[in-house]
Amino acid sequence: MLKSAIPVASGSPPNMSNGSSIAMSITRTRLRLAPGPARNPSDRDSKQAGFSAFELLAIVAIILIIAAIAVPNLLLRSRRIANEAAAVGSLRMINTECVTYSGIYHVGFPSTLAVLGSAGALSSTSAQLIDNVLASGAKSGYTFTYVTGVAVDGVIRTYTLHASPITPGQTGLRYFYTNQLGIIRFNLSALATVSDAPVQ
Repeated sequence: MLKSAIPVASGSPPNMSNGSSIAMSITRTRLRLAPGPARNPSDRDSKQAGFSAFELLAIVAIILIIAAIAVPNLLLRSRRIANEAAAVGSLRMINTECVTYSGIYHVGFPSTLAVLGSAGALSSTSAQLIDNVLASGAKSGYTFTYVTGVAVDGVIRTYTLHASPITPGQTGLRYFYTNQLGIIRFNLSALATVSDAPVQ
């Protein structure tokens, strides 16, 4: 009778721990590679797009504050510039009409600004050469002060004329001066005189 040729292993049964470890590693790898829940790209974009209502209100409030400060200053500056230009124009007109008056009535320059206006029929006391607003001595934020020199043989040969802002710093910054020579001068802080710089 033949004996079995298959050897019988001696000692402890085969160790299966290596196979279990490999199986667990494969499982973990599959879990890591498994795709997670899909992300919507619009979620991230929605968080970054635009401003919140509070942020928009804050921006609008800042713009309104800046406008409230800047716009009045801009309007005030524009009004001052316009008034100063009008004052210079009025001085030139008065100088021109003083010469016209002298040539018409042969009594030299007018005794007052009022006689250059219209106070009735055309005459040496109502020459109708300038409008009555300017003849009154105040126009476009400026007052006009006309002073004649001493008459010689009934003829007024000199005069001075000042234009000053009614409200300094608001209706105008500059003070102006002129006389029978027709040169207009200005000063930034006080009544202008014959020694001040001429208007360019």
